[in-house]
Amino acid sequence: MGIQSDSPRFTDKDFASDQDVRWCPGCGDYAILKAVQRTLPQLGATPDSTVFVSGIGCSSRFPYYMATYGFHTIHGRAPAVATGLKVTNPELDVWVVTGDGDGLSIGGNHMLHVLRRNVDLNILLFNNEIYGLTKGQYSPTSPCGTRSPSSPAGSIDAPLVPAAFALGAGARFVARGGDTLLKQLPEVLKRAHAHKGASFVEILQNCIIYNDGAFDSVTDKKTVADTVLFVEHGKPMLFGRDGSKGLVRSPDGFGLAVATLGENGVTEADALVHDETNRLLGMALASLRPPHFPMVMGVLHCAPAETFESACRAPAVDTAADPVEDILALLHKGDTWTVA
Repeated sequence: MGIQSDSPRFTDKDFASDQDVRWCPGCGDYAILKAVQRTLPQLGATPDSTVFVSGIGCSSRFPYYMATYGFHTIHGRAPAVATGLKVTNPELDVWVVTGDGDGLSIGGNHMLHVLRRNVDLNILLFNNEIYGLTKGQYSPTSPCGTRSPSSPAGSIDAPLVPAAFALGAGARFVARGGDTLLKQLPEVLKRAHAHKGASFVEILQNCIIYNDGAFDSVTDKKTVADTVLFVEHGKPMLFGRDGSKGLVRSPDGFGLAVATLGENGVTEADALVHDETNRLLGMALASLRPPHFPMVMGVLHCAPAETFESACRAPAVDTAADPVEDILALLHKGDTWTVA
């Protein structure tokens, strides 16, 4: 999207605004903010050609803390505003920052269409599996049984998997990162930025007040080796200490299973190789979760296609037709039906 540069003109400080950051102490949003501010200079981005668009929620404070252009829009409608912005000025580097509530509840319809249209936007969805700004109600991604002010007896809703949702909507780039994965997250952001089209990045983010520890199983340094699989295109999908485990085909040949290398004759050659162009594989990986499977991080799917804004600017098939005359003819056509 932006111009790549080996020698950044700017530093992370050039992308940090003078506003006091007002998230709860210990919130995972701080780490994500720093990761973005440090990554942008490496992309060759400039403050005057970069825009952050957000909706409503804790994550949506993001534009205030970036020394770029920004829009703090209304609940769930950030994708719509960002689409208009990108179509009007395709040269802008447009980022959408949203949360699991803002982007997948009231904004689910807008998110679906911006993905299927393949608008050239970088979409960062912070997933903390709770409504943080409005005091801890269960969200579309909250696990069944979540007790909250809006579900005191425990949520009975089946949770939505953001990455799987994005793939189902037709997204051409879907990835996952985490607020504590400080080495991995910037690399995911770089890949998302380099992708031409809608890039969707789910970022696991801890809400220390209302859902603390939701992702402990994949962030605890003592267990992360056995609970997280970092995928890379063309590489075998191995995880565990010293790569002792791998994803293999299930015995029925239709699903995935975890196997330990060296047991039952399993070798590294039996591990599946990640193919980020395979949408069905990406969907399967997006849905995995501990304790039976690892949480998959990295680029799950990448298959570029024509962007929405480029299609909008493509010449019409009938170049001889005058659109103004056609519209006027339609307006003056008269009655098109009769009411008896």
